[in-house]
Amino acid sequence: MKRRIASWENGHSTPDEFYGPVVCETLGMSAAELGLGHLTGQDSTLLDAGYPTSPDAAIANVDRLWQADLNGYEPLLQAQASEPAWNEASLRWLVAPEAAFPKALGDRGPRVGLADVAMVKATCDMFAQLDDRFGGDHARQSVIQYLSRDVAPLLCGRYTESVGRALFSTVAEATLLAGWMSYDACRHGLAQRYFLQGLRLAQDGNDRRLAGSILSAMSHQATFLGQFTHAATLARAALMGISAVATPTLRAQFHAMEARALARTGDRQACESALAAAANALESSNTDDEPEWITYFDAAELAAEAAHCFRDVRSARQAVAHAENAMSGSHVRSDFFATMVLADAHLHAGDAEEACNVALDALDLGEQLRSARCVAYLTEFRRHLAVSAPAAAAREFHEQAAEHRLWTASGQVVTAS
Repeated sequence: MKRRIASWENGHSTPDEFYGPVVCETLGMSAAELGLGHLTGQDSTLLDAGYPTSPDAAIANVDRLWQADLNGYEPLLQAQASEPAWNEASLRWLVAPEAAFPKALGDRGPRVGLADVAMVKATCDMFAQLDDRFGGDHARQSVIQYLSRDVAPLLCGRYTESVGRALFSTVAEATLLAGWMSYDACRHGLAQRYFLQGLRLAQDGNDRRLAGSILSAMSHQATFLGQFTHAATLARAALMGISAVATPTLRAQFHAMEARALARTGDRQACESALAAAANALESSNTDDEPEWITYFDAAELAAEAAHCFRDVRSARQAVAHAENAMSGSHVRSDFFATMVLADAHLHAGDAEEACNVALDALDLGEQLRSARCVAYLTEFRRHLAVSAPAAAAREFHEQAAEHRLWTASGQVVTAS
């Protein structure tokens, strides 16, 4: 027995069916949380994409998700997004009663004050900047490690109700970031589960605006995954659910998400109506009155969303015009996406040479990005290029792009599919 234990502890083997359960019982953790999926198969609780029934459930669920994510539990990392979960989450949030509060706070946990909440906020703001600059795959594991080891004990600590509300709201924002980073890494089932836990925490933090923003993120993901009806519904639920506390920028962003989904369905008239509503809302925005986390959504961001929409309804000239106004210069990944949309729009307009030049600019811009979504944009462009561009132009572009890491990765995706 000692020899088997030493072998596992030194990394030469994994716990067998006898020792594994003992470790789980001693540490009070599941085999999935410890990365011992070979002992359990699929952990039904971790893989459940349901909306948490209480704040206690959300705290327990998100803690287990963080631990299993850190330990590389493959069924979770490879899980797909659940379509029913989108409908359930939006409906249950819309009809939810007053914000709840954990029934039994830990009597042995750390005492938590507003200074602790501010520390979590500042740390996650730093991670958000890294995500924006280098992509979700760059520091995702570091974020999860921080949340699991430093933030989870706070959720189980001792705090007043007012501090608890602030803590839930801040952790909901941090979990939203974990969801965005996982989505950017194309870990779609994992991202959705983070969004769901964050939505519940925002609900119980009495932060209606943040909850609406989480639904908007879910809409964004649903559009990316081709679930356009779900995406439009989620954006409308966000608009409806925060109507009493909505700000102009939030309304603009939610309308833009609805427009993105509608464009993919081919409903140009409804798409343009949603874009017009977004533009009208943004015109009346005042940064001083907006939540800090939505102030990134400005005229350049709206132009990027419009460029996506017009590209998808095959209005190449309008897509080009909006994409050219979408470069913020301060958000690397967003600028990469806008540049690739511009390249695609030029390709649809029949200007393959300009499309290739712009795509090369995007590759230069994205050299430091670690983002599976960026690879997906390039994969799509690669396919369009093969169909629309003259053979000589496509061949020359392939030669120029060959040294770029993201372009190489997009080729591997095409080959695999």
